[in-house]
Order: sequence, then C-alpha cells, then structure tokens
Amino acid sequence: MPENPDQVIRTRTITAQTVLAGRADLRVYPYRLLSILVQGAGADRVSQAVAAAEMLEAVGWELITVSEFTSSHLTYAFMRRR
Repeated sequence: MPENPDQVIRTRTITAQTVLAGRADLRVYPYRLLSILVQGAGADRVSQAVAAAEMLEAVGWELITVSEFTSSHLTYAFMRRR
C-alpha cells in the first residue's frame, strides 16, 4: 500500500516501491531532505533505491548517498531537494 502524504511527512521516508510505481506525490512535502527505503532480502535493493532516486531527480531532487544495512535488510537512498 502506498504511503499517504502525512505519513511521508511524518517519517521523512518514502518507499522505492511507491516511487517506482509512479504513486509518489511530493508536492506538499515541506522538507528539503528525504529518504527512499527499500526493504527485504534481495540482491537488487541498491538497484531499486537508485532507480527510485533517478525518478525523483526528474522532479527536482538530487541523490546524496545510498546506504545498505545488510543485517537488517534495509537500503536507503538519501535525497536533497534542489
């Protein structure tokens, strides 16, 4: 289920799944920084995070860094609004 705008604002995080599905609406997002989350075991977590970051770059965001936490199966792409 995609995140609603209030949830994204509260957590400052959106899932890569929501971004890649084209359901990310960040027009009301008030902050300059945002994290994209990819959860689960799988070799393509970094690829998903980077693909989502590229989609957001087309609408005014830039990738700062990608961090992978293998023990917890989490990958984050950290973005900054241009």
